[in-house]
Amino acid sequence: MKALNWIGWTSAGLGVILMILGIISALISKRILPIQHVINYFHMANSFFLITVAIFIVVNRCECRRKELGVRWEGEV
Repeated sequence: MKALNWIGWTSAGLGVILMILGIISALISKRILPIQHVINYFHMANSFFLITVAIFIVVNRCECRRKELGVRWEGEV
């Protein structure tokens, strides 16, 4: 679960970076990355945020389910 949690935070970070790049690209009216239109930065950021939400829901549901059953994972004290 820690790996999924780490992937979720990484995905959220990439979404934030893409939003910042989109804002900067819109303000200076130049292409930073080889992306045709500024709105595409926000479409990509939205996709990363959706992935983040889905991963965090899965992690949360697995942890809640594990606590209900009293199951321990390997390496857990």
